[in-house]
Amino acid sequence: MFRTTFRSTHLRIFSLLILLLLQAKTHAEDGYKLWLRYDRIQNKKTLSLYQDQLKQYTFMGSSATINAAKTELRNGLSSLLGKKIPETDAIKNNSIVVAPLSRLGANADKELRAQLRQLGKEGFIIKNITGGGKNYTLITANSDIGLLYGTFRFLQILASETSIARLSVSDFPRLQNRLLNHWDNPDGSIERGYAGRSIFEWNTLPGKISRRYIDYARANASVGINGTVLNNVNANPNILTPEYLVKVKALADAFRPYGIKVYVSVNFAAPIRIGKLATADPADPAVKQWWKKKADEIYQLIPDFGGFCVKANSEGQPGPQDYGRSHTDGANMLAEALAPHRGIVMWRAFVYKNREQDRIRESYDEFHPTNGKFASNVFLQVKNGPIDFQPREPFHPLFGAMDKTPLMLEVQLTQEYLGFSTHLVYLGPLFEECLQSDTYAKGQGTTVAKVIEGKVSPQKMTGIAGVANIGDARNWTAHPFAQANWYAFGRMSWNPELKASGVIREWNILTFGNNKVLLDGLQQITMQSREAAVNYMGPLGLTMLMDISHYRPAPWRRDKPAPTGTRESFHRADEKGIGFDRTAAGSDAVSQYAGALKERFNDIHTCPEKFLLWFHHADWDYKTSSGKTLWNELCYRYSAGVYTVRAMQNKWETLKTLVDPERFTLVKNLLTEQEKEAVIWRDACLLYFQTFSKRPIPAELEAPAHDLEYYKALKVSMN
Repeated sequence: MFRTTFRSTHLRIFSLLILLLLQAKTHAEDGYKLWLRYDRIQNKKTLSLYQDQLKQYTFMGSSATINAAKTELRNGLSSLLGKKIPETDAIKNNSIVVAPLSRLGANADKELRAQLRQLGKEGFIIKNITGGGKNYTLITANSDIGLLYGTFRFLQILASETSIARLSVSDFPRLQNRLLNHWDNPDGSIERGYAGRSIFEWNTLPGKISRRYIDYARANASVGINGTVLNNVNANPNILTPEYLVKVKALADAFRPYGIKVYVSVNFAAPIRIGKLATADPADPAVKQWWKKKADEIYQLIPDFGGFCVKANSEGQPGPQDYGRSHTDGANMLAEALAPHRGIVMWRAFVYKNREQDRIRESYDEFHPTNGKFASNVFLQVKNGPIDFQPREPFHPLFGAMDKTPLMLEVQLTQEYLGFSTHLVYLGPLFEECLQSDTYAKGQGTTVAKVIEGKVSPQKMTGIAGVANIGDARNWTAHPFAQANWYAFGRMSWNPELKASGVIREWNILTFGNNKVLLDGLQQITMQSREAAVNYMGPLGLTMLMDISHYRPAPWRRDKPAPTGTRESFHRADEKGIGFDRTAAGSDAVSQYAGALKERFNDIHTCPEKFLLWFHHADWDYKTSSGKTLWNELCYRYSAGVYTVRAMQNKWETLKTLVDPERFTLVKNLLTEQEKEAVIWRDACLLYFQTFSKRPIPAELEAPAHDLEYYKALKVSMN
């Protein structure tokens, strides 16, 4: 990763957002409410039914979390129903009762109790109850945080205008640790952040608790996110100083009622940088003692502190290998310091040193031998793919190879390689594609989702992490549709088996309302957006074609084979063909996948076409499944990406009268920018690859508007 970079066009789009908000009236739509809008129900019949069934509400119990749930329900009902709903101190007919199981007494039958016991600490039940001459809607759970989650779900049901006459909902999270990872720095900058500056104002903490912190916590809790890593994995060691720990405590106190633990990324050299030790060697007794004392200090301030995220011996970050020690030596030393406090270590598996000709092998080669050697409170945090958050990658082979190690899947919400906050790219399909990939680790059906849920090999901990796309832009994510990626991450972290299409339907309803024509149009736009980006950026398994900003195309930037000391090449284009030979005859990266999958990837005829050029160097005249030659198929795929963006533009235009003018205008301008960039991607890549293929672009497709030198000369403004 590099420090945050911006194009001049990207800055222009962000400025447009600010201008629109400044010019808008006070009641104008600014996107701040996210999916928690609770707009008044427009269907008169539904509104009348809800008003008849929901005449009052009752809460049993008292805590900061109960108070948060009560505030959410009170405000949500008032907004949705268009009138204030009174609170009562007893169960009444046509009421909402929010109560832990322990407070229900005779009102909880044996079946309900048995069902609730299966849902764990965070699960909940929403159910219509009839008894004692009363009909009421019950929200119950084993804990206060379960009640909060149930309250949010109930409000989402109302907002979707679903019938509540026969409600019977039970749900629980399949993963224990569901975290956002912020790459935010103490100075307010964000590495790979495209929505402004950090929402964490370290200079005003601990004295000032911004309302934005509370709304951030609400949004996370509403989709089941229960943890946040506050700072960049390229960590400033000062986060562990007393000056900053009291600030971390202030955020922990603000987030706690919403069930959110705080974590920090730590710099492995902190004992030297802030501890004044001569070494950070994990085998040194003084270093071990320093970390133990630091952990004690943190937990004295924050008893429910979550733990450490660590990037070590990667991209110049310090780590145990600086002292001839292993990753397990470093992770286990930190784990020992945290263990008495039940803290965890998330040790990132993103490492590469270009020691091999094929970079994607390095993480597996580094960590596979460590299987079973990490302490029980250590996660190995593994990216969804073996390179670096590309538009499409096969799943990381470690997910099929670490059966004795808890694995935390890491995905990226901030669109580092997918058009920043300028391009509309719904990432739910990417998440689903990874989660439902079959590792074949224990036979067919061993999906990545099942691996991280602990269904394949029993493990003490389960978890997932998402690199946040949140900034201080008024609408949080700059692009209005980028909010959907935050929402989808939360929902699919809660249940990795959810379908991306269903999740985006939820978000569309909660964010734009219940008009069917609008919803169908939004569904069409969002569900085709990721494949469009793959096509105009890197179809058929092409990858890492970006310039140094990771925004625009530059396939020429990495155009040489990559022994140490030269530029990496990921496409390996030559006069014969294109693609990286990772078969047994090439880099043999296929051998890192389980048997049946290895054989499938190794054979060009059985390899999924979406990964063709990831695993194979194919001839330009190789016949693809469409019957076209590889060269022509590439031309059509790149063009399809552009055409799909244009179709998205056209569909958005038809929704103009159904969307508020502020968001309509902003998205329209962003789609215009995205179409221009998609054309640049298509033309630059095809012109460059044509220098090798020596074949014409099919006449029926659009010809590039400029020559290759024009695209090579396009500049990126560095910030």
